[in-house]
Amino acid sequence: MKSNFLTKTTAILAFAVAPFVTSCSSDDDNNNNNQPDNTIVDIAAADQNFSILVQALDRADLVATLDGDTEFTVFAPTDAAFDAFLDAEGFETVNDVPVAVLREILLNHVVSGTVMSSSLQTGYVKTLARGSASSTNTLSMFINTASGVVINGGAANGGATVTSADIEASNGVIHVVNSVIDLPTVVNHAIANPAFSILVQALTRDDQPDFVGTLSGTANSPFTVFAPTDAAFVELLDELNLETLNDVPQATLQNALSYHVVTEANVLAATLTDNMSVTTFQGGSFTVNLEGGASITDANDRVSNIIVTDVQASNGVVHAIDKVLLP
Repeated sequence: MKSNFLTKTTAILAFAVAPFVTSCSSDDDNNNNNQPDNTIVDIAAADQNFSILVQALDRADLVATLDGDTEFTVFAPTDAAFDAFLDAEGFETVNDVPVAVLREILLNHVVSGTVMSSSLQTGYVKTLARGSASSTNTLSMFINTASGVVINGGAANGGATVTSADIEASNGVIHVVNSVIDLPTVVNHAIANPAFSILVQALTRDDQPDFVGTLSGTANSPFTVFAPTDAAFVELLDELNLETLNDVPQATLQNALSYHVVTEANVLAATLTDNMSVTTFQGGSFTVNLEGGASITDANDRVSNIIVTDVQASNGVVHAIDKVLLP
């Protein structure tokens, strides 16, 4: 076995430490009624480390939103984080960022309700941002609490790490982050969640097409990806009597990966219907079944359960499944 691929045991452990949840609940024991005039905007304006954030909120017309009575959790980038973001994107100042783009990036740092650090748990939450892929489903954020609080896989994956938590406001809470959280693609979501580590290895295997480039872009988007978990890949290896992902033939892997992608469609769970036939990027089709729970029957009559739905990215949506589909 080559060292850059997980063993079956490691794959199972990777899944176990990143269980799927769909939301973070507010900590009802933490309220901010003792700070009636200290809103999220007030706190940011009083801290020189948030000067660019305050400028950005004003430019994007979001001051009133975060200065009112509605409670929010804000993952707030510092000036240093904004400077790094602006430099990487080729902007001189925050005023050079198109307003529509800036607004969505800022909203991607905001979650409804007051969520204290003690209530954060590994899984998905919804931000207030919208990408171009869906008009109804806001972008998802993956929070990993295995070691600190890491958002969307950290800075290297367009995410961030919480460096200071639980700055309480009268209308919510601020958690300071070390990077600006960019709008995630379906690839960013796959990389962020350790439960998809073998899928990422498969997509990036040297003998495969540039799946990452395709699924990171907007050509043929939006995409709908039915993403097998690590446990699903472990089961496939057992089924094929293979030891590692390296042992899967090139054509078999390419066809299988392409078979999990639907192009030019952001297919949300609510739009799935019983006995729905879905044509894939690979060219073949599979059938969606809703009786007894959402599942997929592939071309070989193998059944995979859809275990997590509607993980929204800027260029598509991801649904997690518990079996690798085969065309």
